[in-house]
Amino acid sequence: MFEERKWTLLRIFITDKDFYKGNPLYLELVLKAKDLGLAGATVLRGLVGFGNSRIVHSTGLLAMSNALPLVVEICDEKEKIEEALKVFKVMLDESKCGGLITLEIARVVHFL
Repeated sequence: MFEERKWTLLRIFITDKDFYKGNPLYLELVLKAKDLGLAGATVLRGLVGFGNSRIVHSTGLLAMSNALPLVVEICDEKEKIEEALKVFKVMLDESKCGGLITLEIARVVHFL
């Protein structure tokens, strides 16, 4: 049995070298999502990427940086994501990481 819903998908683009209060930022974001009661969070590691700094992040021989790109994905009801977004913005601002946050509507098929 399953249930379909319209939720909001939040993505936070950072690197594995970004820290918040002495801990990896990606871990702190996941723990904060859990504390806020969100449905779940996943961290995905990228092979190569670049952002505002225009520095290519990769593990390859031609890498200009040793920081790997990460994406933290969180999906939940729109209202819960909007409240969490306020907290995540503060965390990214305080970490000085220069990350990026995107939001989109997601069609969720939730298996029960």
